[in-house]
Amino acid sequence: MHTVCQRQNLKILHNDAALVAIHKPAGLLVHRTHLDRETRDFALQMTRDAIGAPVWPVHRLDKATSGLLVFAKSPAIARALNQAFTSREVHKHYLAICRGWLAESGEIDRPLKADNASQPKPALTHYQTLATALVDHPMGRFEQQRYSLVSLTPVTGRKHQLRRHLNHIGHPIIGDVAHGDRHHNHFFYQWHGHHRLYLAATKLKLSHPETGQPLSLRSPLEPSFQSTLTTLDWRPLQPLPTSFFDQAW
Repeated sequence: MHTVCQRQNLKILHNDAALVAIHKPAGLLVHRTHLDRETRDFALQMTRDAIGAPVWPVHRLDKATSGLLVFAKSPAIARALNQAFTSREVHKHYLAICRGWLAESGEIDRPLKADNASQPKPALTHYQTLATALVDHPMGRFEQQRYSLVSLTPVTGRKHQLRRHLNHIGHPIIGDVAHGDRHHNHFFYQWHGHHRLYLAATKLKLSHPETGQPLSLRSPLEPSFQSTLTTLDWRPLQPLPTSFFDQAW
């Protein structure tokens, strides 16, 4: 099962002289790679066409992940933003639906090995459980299934870090083909009809590369994520922003 990209869901969220922020649809690559030569559309190209100006990537989202993505409008701004991301001066926040009930908060401190690397590198993720849900659906030896709505804050930026970390603690993200649970993935697809990973980049906080002023960027959830979110009967553990359940797009 692969995430189906709804390209019309690419939206410009912020646009100034230095940078542009978009909502990247799930299933869309950030830029061309040697691993996916058949793909014709990329977030970088689509953003360039939408604003009528060249852009440079400064960070990335997995193809299957939707949400907030920033591009620079010049090589100099790209270098500055790259340095900010590398120095962990940019605070990133994600939202995920996971299997099982997580603790109310915690951290996952587990080194992760990159492709072709000989040694794993340090990787740290903080999480907070916002709500839990119980679904009447038999699966295996259980008559009901447990799910959590989780806020994730990666301190480091390793490949598939959030997906690998959540799977490591036994709470994989729903819809994750590579690091998830195929039975729960299939159940959600049968129930909601969306081929997608339930992981979204929702907030970025950084210093503006030109002015130095704080810049807080937010992205709404994609409609397929929103519609699934509203179907579950959540028991809040933390105050839930109404924007999570806002169907306006």
